[in-house]
Amino acid sequence: MPITEKADISTLFKTKNKGLVIRELQSNPEAYGRYRCLTDDLKEQLTGFLCGTKTLPLTYDPFFKKLFNPDIYPERLAGFISSVIGRRVRIKYTLPSEESLLQGTSLLIMDIVVELENGSIANVEIQKISYLFPAQRMSCYSADLLLRQYSRVKGKRGKKFTYNDLKKVYTIIIFEKSPAELHREGLYNMYVHHGTTVFNTGIKMEMLQDYYLIPLDVFKKSYYSMDKKDINELNGWLALLSVDSTDCLDELVTDYPQLRSIFVDMAGYLDKPAEVIDMFSEALKILDENTVHYMIEEMQKQIDEDKETIADKDNALADRDALLDKKKTELEEAHQEIERLKRKLSMVNS
Repeated sequence: MPITEKADISTLFKTKNKGLVIRELQSNPEAYGRYRCLTDDLKEQLTGFLCGTKTLPLTYDPFFKKLFNPDIYPERLAGFISSVIGRRVRIKYTLPSEESLLQGTSLLIMDIVVELENGSIANVEIQKISYLFPAQRMSCYSADLLLRQYSRVKGKRGKKFTYNDLKKVYTIIIFEKSPAELHREGLYNMYVHHGTTVFNTGIKMEMLQDYYLIPLDVFKKSYYSMDKKDINELNGWLALLSVDSTDCLDELVTDYPQLRSIFVDMAGYLDKPAEVIDMFSEALKILDENTVHYMIEEMQKQIDEDKETIADKDNALADRDALLDKKKTELEEAHQEIERLKRKLSMVNS
């Protein structure tokens, strides 16, 4: 049956014996060499996909960008962003990363920045490890988006520019393993956290920076524990990002027909094992680079903390020395006063 017909999606993922898959990989020595360099976990995911039992892991940058490339499939990313922010958007174009003011600071697994049709900017990030993306980094990325928009719009508008020309910037962070703050008591089943600037007096002002935090691990627990599934567009996209087995694809596509074309494209890579290995190799490279960046940051943090501790001790020693000098001076003055009084007493007695 042609791949474009409405067959069950599962039929596109032909199952194979793992031994056969390995032998096929070995027939291409160059590709097999790259396969052997992968971590055990990535090897397992790769062979699972080529065996037809696992999907491609879309929480890794190379796979997401292949199947959500906004230059090729703008409707896919637009659909996802629309479901997150709650209004329909269309993608105008992808913004080049070279414009960023944060060059050389990235610890990202996936980073796609797009301008929407109304001039707003959306940044979609997937983080596999939550501690690599604290709130401070999130704030910097949002500020970077706003400054990039400001520079571009002011350059276009020239003297006609006003701050009213600026549109919202959306920072959307998807956590594969979310931070503890998103697992606090009372947050069970809550997997979309929307944040913006609010004032304690309740005044309403249209500020430009919006944040959306989406913990996939919370979504999976919540969605798959429901007695009756809550079928809506956002849940469909999050289920796509969460699924790893091909067993449930038919049901998933029945609930969310917009996912069909993505799984059709995904199945097409079963005939391109060398390209799939390249994507897994790129995923490993990004993970390794992020690990090095993180280790450098942690080492620098430890150095700075050690310097601060030494400085505090030096200050404490200096304060102690100053106190001792003061006490010494006071003792000398007291001794001199005693001698003066002794002399005075001697004169009185004589």
